[in-house]
Amino acid sequence: MDEREKLRKFRELDDAFAEALKELEGSASKTVAEPKADVPSLEERRQQQERERQANFERRLEALMNEYSLPAESVSTLMRTLVQLGKIA
Repeated sequence: MDEREKLRKFRELDDAFAEALKELEGSASKTVAEPKADVPSLEERRQQQERERQANFERRLEALMNEYSLPAESVSTLMRTLVQLGKIA
């Protein structure tokens, strides 16, 4: 695979990863209705939503890694680079 193809795939993965992060951030900002007596507490629901968001993110990331045949080390390097550049928190 030549360098241009690698760069194109990297950009596609970066764009898809950014989109997945936006979706996670968007779902985090949704409001939650007040709990009823038989419904879990607000904190329990928040924790459950966070677990679901994390699981969704992990599934999407794994699918992208499989689609682009990227090893975990490459994705880890990408994540560290994005954090260092201030692109993600």
